[in-house]
Amino acid sequence: MREGIIFKCSVCGEDNYISTRNKRKNPEKMVVNKYCSRCQKKTEHKEKK
Repeated sequence: MREGIIFKCSVCGEDNYISTRNKRKNPEKMVVNKYCSRCQKKTEHKEKK
């Protein structure tokens, strides 16, 4: 079962990316390095609750 998730910048808190993940295979929250347009650099983006 796939669910939609939103990634939030850990530095400024802006919601930047939308993606999906498989809840059964990845039960823990995802963390990825992505580009943030507000910070103007690559930052760690965590899955929003």
